[in-house]
Formats: sequence, C-alpha cells, structure tokens
Amino acid sequence: MKFSDTLVSTIFRYSIGIEEDSGQHYLSFPVSNGMVDYEEHYKIDVESYHQFLSDTASAVAFADECRDRKRDDLLILKPGRFRGIPS
Repeated sequence: MKFSDTLVSTIFRYSIGIEEDSGQHYLSFPVSNGMVDYEEHYKIDVESYHQFLSDTASAVAFADECRDRKRDDLLILKPGRFRGIPS
C-alpha cells in the first residue's frame, strides 16, 4: 500500500490522503506502542475527504472518534496484538 497525504495538520496531528493502489481515501494519525511509531489509517468516503479538507473542525471530530477507538470498523490495516496509543 502506498499512502499519499494530501493534507497534513501538524497542529491537530492528522493527515488526509488517498491510498494510491486502491484509490481509497483516508484520515490517519500517529500512534506509538513503545517499540515502534506508526500511523493508523481510517477509511473515509469521497464526500468526507472533501469536507475534511475544507472543514478542520469536522476532521478533528472524526480523528478524535478514531483515537477513542470508536471507529475501528474503518481501519484499513487492523492493528496487531500490541496496538499503539495516539502520540
């Protein structure tokens, strides 16, 4: 998979982009499990992608739901046994 960020918010610590092989839109954020730092990527539809690009508040609200693990059904890659926490 090749994740290509369209927008990176260093203030709110999330990225929005498109996975190049599948065309799947995503929102991601950094996590850490003590052994490795990585990103969790969550599927978003095209409408959400465009909304999040122009509406930071809605993107942050969605990212916060994901950080709270309320949207795990949208994870593109399921985490392993030692799942990280948002960093």
